[in-house]
Amino acid sequence: MTFAATSALQAAVDHALAHETAWPREMYYPDGAYVGNREWDESGPWTEIVGPVAPRGGPAGVVLHRGQRVADWGDTTRMDMTFSIAKSYLSVLAGLAVKDGLIADLDAPVGDSVPGPYFSGDHNGRITWRHMLQMNSEWRGEIFGKDDQVDHYRQIGVGADNSRKGQLREVSAPGSHYEYNDVRVNALAYALLCRFGRPLPEVLRERIMDPIGASADWRWEGYSTSWVEVDGTRVQSVTGGGHWGGGLFIGAEDHAKFGQFICQNGQWDGVQILPEDWMRQSLTPTPTLDKYGFLWWLNRGQDANSALPETAFSAQGAGGHMIWIAPEQEIVAVMRWLAPPQAPKFLELLMAALNGSARG
Repeated sequence: MTFAATSALQAAVDHALAHETAWPREMYYPDGAYVGNREWDESGPWTEIVGPVAPRGGPAGVVLHRGQRVADWGDTTRMDMTFSIAKSYLSVLAGLAVKDGLIADLDAPVGDSVPGPYFSGDHNGRITWRHMLQMNSEWRGEIFGKDDQVDHYRQIGVGADNSRKGQLREVSAPGSHYEYNDVRVNALAYALLCRFGRPLPEVLRERIMDPIGASADWRWEGYSTSWVEVDGTRVQSVTGGGHWGGGLFIGAEDHAKFGQFICQNGQWDGVQILPEDWMRQSLTPTPTLDKYGFLWWLNRGQDANSALPETAFSAQGAGGHMIWIAPEQEIVAVMRWLAPPQAPKFLELLMAALNGSARG
């Protein structure tokens, strides 16, 4: 760890270093199976890896308290895959679209402003931006060679049972059923691309990452199948994770800056970059899952950890990635490649250490 720390804080760091994810560093198992396919017990159609994949590094992380770095470990600049943390970046881009007037009403059908087949018809034509952000859209169809059926009955988290994953399920009315579905998130990314009219990584870099001082090294990849034409220009639609390759390749340092930006309610150097009420909306529990907001995980509902602040929230990615934010305590913690069952213990140790330092 670079910075001098209390023994209590060092215990949290030692915990992270001692509990590396079980995922292979090559991202493929000896039998050739991709980590994502194995993680979600995935086989059959639509499982082809169509985005870039890169070997990973070891455990790494950064902790900020009141805007100051109090701990770090591992290689914090390595550009590793980060899986579904990309979803929370998409959520923030939706906030920019609202600020720019590109999304005038979250409760308006997406198809009102995104032409083409993906958000049309009796079912998909009723899906709103809010539904897409809350992961309860029940969007039905195929985009970039992936059918949403591939994630029907999908469960995530410790103890998930994916024995039925990929079996066709009759979809419900938009807004009525939560399902963690990467194909639907890719459809949201495409819809945002259409509204901005240019690649989302360009928007993110120009509007957020460069202003907050992030590196120039991160990148956001799509699929070989996700090239589309927007306003006469061929561009790549990005993904909401690395489920079939692609997604955000980024370091812990950049995640920490992004996390601090969010901890400050989307403000940086006195400039309100996001709409002032965007994070309040984003962190409101959805009607279909009490621990989920606009593509952010909340410490709310029946699964809440009582040892952690109720107002804490996080961006999470498979393989052991998290940007954890406790705004009232002014804590931002980035963890890379930490075995997911061990994340709660790390956060409890971290909170105990920083509470002690605050009292001292």
